[in-house]
Amino acid sequence: MDYITTIEMSKIWGISSRRIFLLCSQGRVPGAEKKGKTWLIPKDAVKPTDPRKKNR
Repeated sequence: MDYITTIEMSKIWGISSRRIFLLCSQGRVPGAEKKGKTWLIPKDAVKPTDPRKKNR
């Protein structure tokens, strides 16, 4: 499985790397692993939905 960092994923998902760090630490990104200080995220991970927004 290929992994990418929070900085690389922030460019794909269009949100900040800090927000992705928080999502990983909350367990909302399936398959994310922490190695040292860095979160490694599977390349094919799906962006978690924002529970604050309602689907219309």
